[in-house]
Amino acid sequence: MAAIRIVINGVTGRMGAETVAALSKEDDLELVGGTCKQNRGPILATPYSTAIPLSNDLDALLDQTHPDVLVDFTNSAVAMDAAAKAAARSINIVMGASGFSEDQLKQLDDMATNNSVGIIVAPNFALGAIVLKKLAEQAAPYFDYVDIVESHHEAKIDSPSGFALALMRSLGETKQFTRNQPEKENLANTRGGEHNGISVHSIRLPGKSAHHEVIFGAAGQTLSLRHDTLSRDCYMPGVVRCIRDVVTRPGLVIGLENVLGL
Repeated sequence: MAAIRIVINGVTGRMGAETVAALSKEDDLELVGGTCKQNRGPILATPYSTAIPLSNDLDALLDQTHPDVLVDFTNSAVAMDAAAKAAARSINIVMGASGFSEDQLKQLDDMATNNSVGIIVAPNFALGAIVLKKLAEQAAPYFDYVDIVESHHEAKIDSPSGFALALMRSLGETKQFTRNQPEKENLANTRGGEHNGISVHSIRLPGKSAHHEVIFGAAGQTLSLRHDTLSRDCYMPGVVRCIRDVVTRPGLVIGLENVLGL
């Protein structure tokens, strides 16, 4: 069986570089090209025996390399444009960008259907984070108060994180939580963002990677569920699984849990 050919959009970023290293260990996956925002020359050295084409022109790179899968680690706006270019060429897509709106997800669903390609949107590739989400969904019916707290490095461009939004939406789609309204707010927005009574808080500090905590409250007790990412290699089994899965089934899949069948 031929190896799955892959292009990484955002190959020189943190997640892109980690994925390059991970793919070099898989016999059935072949990295054939990568893009970066700025011109860094025509080739990128990799752990492979040969370098790969590097470009800041995704259209040209896709036409040059003819990949089976585009893996995107950019941001939601850039990723939407990249997805349209890939889908039009019948290229499957794995998206690690965060913060997609409901309208953007609908557009991706249409792209997958109209072009008969697979698209996987994974707000978090870490298995532990997916388990956190499932446990929070199971706990939600028993509590009326909940806060979500997420922490990332200071250079993260969006807040809250895409995974925090996914947690918020999954918990808030089935019930309306209670959120206290202070009589006096001495500093605006200190209660965080709000959705269906769920408060969402974002922390941005150097030294942070990705940390998510769901805190439920009831009379006389709290329940805290937390996942901490200690290094980016924890994402790689999820990324590899999504690449192998996306070529097998057309359509849009949202969340690693739906790839794993959890």
